Amino acid sequence: MKLQLEPDVAFGVHPDLGVVAAVADDHPFLDEVLRKHHFRYSSALDLYLLPGDTPHNTAVRAVARASREFQDVGLSVAADPRIMLPPPIPTPDGVPVRQALPGQSLTALTGELHEVRRSADIADVLEQILDEHHGVVGDLEEFIDTAAAWCDRLDTANGRELGQHLRTIAHHVAFLGDQLVTAQLDLAVMPDVTPGNAPSLSEVPLLPRHEVPSVTHTARARAALASSPTRPAAQSTSPNEAAHAPASPPSPRRTR
Repeated sequence: MKLQLEPDVAFGVHPDLGVVAAVADDHPFLDEVLRKHHFRYSSALDLYLLPGDTPHNTAVRAVARASREFQDVGLSVAADPRIMLPPPIPTPDGVPVRQALPGQSLTALTGELHEVRRSADIADVLEQILDEHHGVVGDLEEFIDTAAAWCDRLDTANGRELGQHLRTIAHHVAFLGDQLVTAQLDLAVMPDVTPGNAPSLSEVPLLPRHEVPSVTHTARARAALASSPTRPAAQSTSPNEAAHAPASPPSPRRTR
């Protein structure tokens, strides 16, 4: 396809070099913005390149932010849609490579809710989140499982403990997915339609949520209770103290 007007900046994907940028002229502003977002000029190729170890998501953000700066001053930008396609996910030998697919962000899907009127429309949006192949719930579960496997590779007690904790979280995510499937099925069969005079969704106040302690607060609490080389363990109770100490209540887990 031949463009009618040559853009000031063009972003594309090179099979060996990854995401690259080309400029129409040697304007200093173009070079300044691209270098600000970690592109470096190659005189041999007459292209701007990102470092070879740049993660895919970082490259996408660099293109998006640089494009916004160019467009804010009236420059034209062209970008190859293939920039958005993530690389294949590594798999063990003998296992077919899983091609990652770009999914819609939760922000975009939430925005769709402001336009729909039927219960079935909500079900359609939920179906995208729950899609077996590239829905956000399944992707989140796989991400957490992969993070747990990374912790296992540390081959330490802390690594194994954190890996197990992450797998527990993955089970919670799977349970959440099951609950969302139930809600999605209920919405799909509901015949309800919002009335024409209903207030916009942005005007409907959201119910307050229960406050949950932050991860940092929880981690600090656990660290405060854990033994350390600089803090001696709790003193053992002497026989006389043990005799006068009140008996501890039975564990609530033992019901028999």
